[in-house]
Amino acid sequence: MMLLFWGLVIAAIFVVVKWLSDNLTGSHRGKRDAMDILRERFAAGEIEEEEFERRKKALER
Repeated sequence: MMLLFWGLVIAAIFVVVKWLSDNLTGSHRGKRDAMDILRERFAAGEIEEEEFERRKKALER
């Protein structure tokens, strides 16, 4: 019974630490939306303003 108790305590600590590290660092891995990616590409000069506006309109539909 004691082993089960400590196992649950350790698991709970692990879950809390993981949750806090994900939320406090702002790292939402793989959770960028298409508009964020589009803005980054435009800011980096990968696409022109006309292409940016065209894709932006397509995403807003």
